Amino acid sequence: MKTGDGATDRLKRVKELLQIERDEDFRQYRDLFLRVNLDQRRQNGVTWYPVRINSEELGSGDLLHLELERTTYLDKPHQFSSGKNVALFSNAGQETHELNATIKSVSHNVMKLIVHGDELPDWCYDGKLGVNIQFDDNSYQEMQAALDEVIGAKNNRVAELREMIEGNLPVTFEKPDDRIVVQQLNLSQNRAVRHVLASNDIGIVHGPPGTGKTTSLVQAIRLTLQSEKQVLVCAPTNSAIDLLTEKLVELGIDVVRMGHPARISDGLVNSSVDGRIASSVYYKDIKNLRRNAEEYFRMAGKYKRVFGKEEAQQRAAYYAEARNSLKEARMLEDYVMDELFNNAQVICCTPVTSTHKALQRKRFNTLFFDEASQALEPMVWIPLRKCRRLILCGDHFQLPPVVKSMVAKKGGLDHTMLDRCMEFKECVSLLNRQYRMSNAIMGFSNSYFYNGELQSDESVSEQVLWSSEEFFLNRNIEFIDTAGCNFEEVQNPETLSYFNPGEGRILLAHLQQLLEHYSAVSEATPISIGVISPYKEQREWLSDNIAVNTQDFPLLQSLSVKTIDGFQGEERDVIYISLVRSNAVGEIGFLNDLRRMNVAITRARKKLVVLGDSATIGNAAFYRSFLEYCEKHGAYRTAWEWA
Repeated sequence: MKTGDGATDRLKRVKELLQIERDEDFRQYRDLFLRVNLDQRRQNGVTWYPVRINSEELGSGDLLHLELERTTYLDKPHQFSSGKNVALFSNAGQETHELNATIKSVSHNVMKLIVHGDELPDWCYDGKLGVNIQFDDNSYQEMQAALDEVIGAKNNRVAELREMIEGNLPVTFEKPDDRIVVQQLNLSQNRAVRHVLASNDIGIVHGPPGTGKTTSLVQAIRLTLQSEKQVLVCAPTNSAIDLLTEKLVELGIDVVRMGHPARISDGLVNSSVDGRIASSVYYKDIKNLRRNAEEYFRMAGKYKRVFGKEEAQQRAAYYAEARNSLKEARMLEDYVMDELFNNAQVICCTPVTSTHKALQRKRFNTLFFDEASQALEPMVWIPLRKCRRLILCGDHFQLPPVVKSMVAKKGGLDHTMLDRCMEFKECVSLLNRQYRMSNAIMGFSNSYFYNGELQSDESVSEQVLWSSEEFFLNRNIEFIDTAGCNFEEVQNPETLSYFNPGEGRILLAHLQQLLEHYSAVSEATPISIGVISPYKEQREWLSDNIAVNTQDFPLLQSLSVKTIDGFQGEERDVIYISLVRSNAVGEIGFLNDLRRMNVAITRARKKLVVLGDSATIGNAAFYRSFLEYCEKHGAYRTAWEWA
């Protein structure tokens, strides 16, 4: 048993590493956005300028909904996406103006924003309006505040959990109730659910790819609610929280999905705070008050270009009436929200959102934290401070948290709370039956990462793309070796990312051939394909050069080209992986992230095709083992077949 101040000392070091990571994140932001001119930012796809305002309207929560459209660089790729924080800016006049907003959606050259305010300032109407991606410091601040509280905790439940996670206090369990059986779950899933219910302090559901982690988790939540009035459910990404919310709603559970409206799936509007308010008996009154406020704002807007004394006074009066109406609306909304959060069975949110004022005084017995492998330890502590019991769900052999600072990474910042708690074997319940991959695709990851403990369900164990003598169709896995083809990697000097056009051309040729063979024999059965590369430059090259005309292959249901992180939680019938690296010194860089590679090779249901230079990647033990696995299964091929 450990003693002393080990836990607090370690967390103080985590806090130092977190500051290093924040500084590095800001440095990269500064270099990309603040130290380059406007034209370069537009070229880099991090700025839209100029933009015009297509529409604006006041929505719920005193938030202004804005639609913008860029008028230049229309075909230029960009880095804007839903959920990102941005800043509106103006180049008109001598002063610098900015207004914070969050992206609701981006489609082609149209961006929908939710502005952090109830009206646009005058400078937005003076022309020369643009939008930049914004650095978001809020998550760092919340993590630092959480660490401060945990480090300073004494004689309370936070202090006890801190010492348990450090290994200084034992983790306790009740005897699992074997009478608890959920019919739609398999043996390992039921065992995991019983394990969760028996955990007094910390429990872990270890869910490798395709094992039904989400299905098991929502059932554990459902059964927990038989003895607890309310639970808190968190995950590090909005997509993960949306999925959990959707599954819980399907079970008939009363769920509130918290979060900025821009970050919540449109399909979950009825479960969002705004959606629940809209279903309240008080909504009509709230709406009328807001309508009055909007009318007063509209009338005030008539004077935006007129600045006489009387006009200014009239404008001020209209704004005063608008704000009075909004104040009354807010009071009603606060009442409705209090009722909502008191009565809901489950509150779903990201960790940072759990600090919302509506939850400040609330305490929970249990925190369910999904996709825990992707969360920095301080991120888990943000909501855990409100709870007495922690249930972690995830797979420490899949995507780790993103850490940009090499110093912070070497210091162990990416060592998650899940990693730490996995050392306590008594806390862990493994889901061991997977429903996604054939045996051949599962086999390597099963052996390398999971000690051979996974089993394929009989519904997928022998599945192939099509039952045929065609190698393209009946073989689950292929490795296409580019060694000796002189397909040298190329590094983009600006992004420092790599691409390999030669390897890309082999991939496209193989893909074309695969689709031709499949179309010739398949009987109107659609097919989905994913193309993955660990390198963004290769992803962009493939996206630009993919020569597949989907009209020529009507059975091609979907074709997606993404980085590994983009495919987390997804699966396809066929997965292509382009490893890119090919050099004389055997340098593989990003490919050393084995957890990400595990994600990549476990996305395929029926066929996995990996392209790489064996002379380069074969120096690493992981890839050497993978090459041996492919040779053993007759999956090795040479790129010369398509060169």
